[in-house]
Amino acid sequence: MRTKFAVVPIALLAAASLAFAAAPAATPLPAPKTDGQFAVEKALKERRSLRAPAPTPLTLEEIGQLCWAAQGVTDAKGHRTASSAMATYPLELYVIAGAVEGLAPGLYRYEPASHALTLVAAGDKRDEFVGKGIGQGWVKKAPAIFVLAGLPAKMARMKDRGPQFMAIEAGLAAQGFFLQATARGLGSTYVGGFDPAAARAALGLPATTEVLGVLPVGRKP
Repeated sequence: MRTKFAVVPIALLAAASLAFAAAPAATPLPAPKTDGQFAVEKALKERRSLRAPAPTPLTLEEIGQLCWAAQGVTDAKGHRTASSAMATYPLELYVIAGAVEGLAPGLYRYEPASHALTLVAAGDKRDEFVGKGIGQGWVKKAPAIFVLAGLPAKMARMKDRGPQFMAIEAGLAAQGFFLQATARGLGSTYVGGFDPAAARAALGLPATTEVLGVLPVGRKP
């Protein structure tokens, strides 16, 4: 009895190989800490907007902790640090890394499920992003710029209140981010004065994505 083997065309094998080679590189982040000794009450009291961050590089561990504080997964059901209406989770978190130890400059998307960063575009994008989308020079001096974006399509079940709920969720994610930054001796602020369409274009995001907030972060001078 002869065993039959499936014949796979060489063209399909080549296409699969190219697709695999072109897959975005993922950078695992250090496991988030959930037992810090900095009291939340103290973080609430000491949190202040920082618009003059020191250019001192941040660490990959700090970047990972901030990502987790804003949109990290907290249990086996996929719940995140910031609550979401009907667990729709429309938010996406991007990191524009400029000066981060252990992380090449580039634009990254945070993957909550795997607690990792996926490279979207290589190279330091701070100048371009700030110049085209924001126009506030101090922002590009931050070693890393976090960007909160949203997918309005995910909020279709909320009907005409979808945009309102998504904006509220961005605020919840930002507050967790700010409190974590404060607890780690870092500073940030919520930059809302930007051109949404220009900011989206500067990041190369699709028209189906909306930029909601910009969070430059760095050490206090």
